[in-house]
Amino acid sequence: MDIEIELDHIRPFIDKGNYHAAMNLAISAMNQCRRENDQVGTDRFLELIQEITDIMTAQFGSRA
Repeated sequence: MDIEIELDHIRPFIDKGNYHAAMNLAISAMNQCRRENDQVGTDRFLELIQEITDIMTAQFGSRA
């Protein structure tokens, strides 16, 4: 898998605030990397999933 191409495909969903689609695509990419024994790719998509989670937490989380 070309990680950069996949990231370029996912980022517009994040930019538009379509986090559900972005998360699904990131999870699918991570799983494909796992099937291919691509640990670097797996780690990168896990990082992206965390980035998406952090964005949602900042936007929607309670700060109380």
